[in-house]
Amino acid sequence: MAILLEMLEITEKAREMLDQFASQADEGGTTVLKVDIVGRGPKGFHYDLQLIDKNDASDDSEEFEIDGMTVVVGPRSVPYLEGTVLDYKETLMGGGFSFENPNPLWIDDVSKAVAEIIAEQVNPVVASHGGHVNLVGVEGEKAMIEFGGGCQGCGMVDVTLKQGVEVMITEGVPGISEVVDLTEHSEGTNPFY
Repeated sequence: MAILLEMLEITEKAREMLDQFASQADEGGTTVLKVDIVGRGPKGFHYDLQLIDKNDASDDSEEFEIDGMTVVVGPRSVPYLEGTVLDYKETLMGGGFSFENPNPLWIDDVSKAVAEIIAEQVNPVVASHGGHVNLVGVEGEKAMIEFGGGCQGCGMVDVTLKQGVEVMITEGVPGISEVVDLTEHSEGTNPFY
């Protein structure tokens, strides 16, 4: 059942472009807009924005109706979209969708605390090897992270995780007992030869 999502606004130009792309991609199915927050960085949230067939939406997605358009959003992204505006901006290099999101990167205290430990303690250490760590999210007592840079694909990442990152986070944040690495290490290259 679709409900009205008032927290996400789609500008007239963005809607025009979404409708245009949807008409080009329409293959007889029901096309919906998928919006998810897939990461965070120094400049804010990283988004996944796609037109997909409604049957391809994940089972745990929440479905909303925005000005006659069906939008599916992952459950972890919903609280971070309050007050967000989806726009389409033309530039000299073409055009593209943009988000104006007024929300903090983390809403709950545990996620904020883990993100602070990563920024202040973990990343300065792994940066010396050309790497970085990003917090993906917190579920229960588990902090989900991703390694990047020189850490992605590194043969020593398990040691770094268990003897470094996990120790710093579990000792620094009460309530976190485990750190889970979600990195696709096969996509990285081993920096040690």
